[in-house]
Amino acid sequence: MIDQKKAENAVRMLLEAIGEDPDREGLRDTPERIARMYTEILHGMQEDGSQHLQRTFSSDNTGILLEKDITFYSLCEHHMLPFYGKAHVAYIPDGKVVGLSKLARCVEVYAARLQMQERMTDQIADALMENLGCKGVMVVTEAEHTCMTMRGVKKPGAKTVSIAVRGAFREDEKLQDRFFSMLKMK
Repeated sequence: MIDQKKAENAVRMLLEAIGEDPDREGLRDTPERIARMYTEILHGMQEDGSQHLQRTFSSDNTGILLEKDITFYSLCEHHMLPFYGKAHVAYIPDGKVVGLSKLARCVEVYAARLQMQERMTDQIADALMENLGCKGVMVVTEAEHTCMTMRGVKKPGAKTVSIAVRGAFREDEKLQDRFFSMLKMK
């Protein structure tokens, strides 16, 4: 749980450090607003992403199940600036499946943390393997990092792609090819 008072004090100190007056009209409530914002956008730090994968359904399906274009927003742990993009999550069931919205919820929990994109991608893949007992999992995330677009090198539009491959997807390149062809389907 985020300590609201500590967060408010930290924001107040930051405003003072950059030469602002935290008591002026436009900034008076800013420390409280920012503390509430961090509680909202970092809710995943208090949650386990696999909790959404607990309720499963029996299924004879043995083909690739893909949920693509899952929008996510996260904060880079190096600069505490946003990165955002899409996650594409596929798995090959082994007797059980999970509701599709649960895949999106799993992505959301891992994104709602101070995060590295590569770690987030791995966490999603590992949660599916461990909780669904899948034959294989493949997760691709693509994101724009504002720490790279609005500061530093300043290259808006540059995307970072991270891939996690587990089980049958790791062992069979044809499955990986099938995954990528499914991503291109309209």
